[in-house]
Amino acid sequence: MITSPAIIIGATGGIGAALAARIEGAGQYVLRLGRSTTPPLDLLDEASIAAAAEAAGDGLELVIDATGFLHGAGFQPEKSLRQLDPAHLAHAFAINATGPALLMKHFLPRLARDRRAVFATLSARVGSISDNRLGGWYAYRAAKAALNQLVRTAAIELARSRPKAVCVALHPGTVETGLSTPFAKSGLEVQSPDEAAGKLLAVIDSLTPARTGELIDHNGLTIPF
Repeated sequence: MITSPAIIIGATGGIGAALAARIEGAGQYVLRLGRSTTPPLDLLDEASIAAAAEAAGDGLELVIDATGFLHGAGFQPEKSLRQLDPAHLAHAFAINATGPALLMKHFLPRLARDRRAVFATLSARVGSISDNRLGGWYAYRAAKAALNQLVRTAAIELARSRPKAVCVALHPGTVETGLSTPFAKSGLEVQSPDEAAGKLLAVIDSLTPARTGELIDHNGLTIPF
């Protein structure tokens, strides 16, 4: 049993809310964090991230970042180079890479030192460079690829001070949320948020320090970078 609060960042989103509900259902206290929570956490505001991490305290054993941006604010995934937009690229990187990097900056030092602890951030299979066979989705792919590199780099540093800790990127699969549903293709497995949360938590429960720094799918399989 985890003795410290489980931290869910992006807890008002589909997957984040399902993760929080599952953990609370198992009798664990959850600190839900997002722009509208108390304390608030805004990925575009580092001061809010630092304050939320301080409020969470030290000795953390589970921190899950369930944030992400694929479309919205007038932006859609690009189908060709002609559609590249600097503002879209900047926003995708701010939410999908820079924001999670700042979460690691402020939350990883608060992970427990003397026992197993996990920091997991939601990434995506399309962020794998070696797995890219279809092209398109430039901003999202590139930002998630950057996130995967940030996770790998942070995991190496984390292992020096917390050898029992795990820092990973997780691919949740296609989930019935506002982010994924508009792009679900016919015949593709689409999970409910609760189903996705259950699989992700099972993967998290199985993680050992040997897998720190990896990109792992919802079935527990490593996705090559």
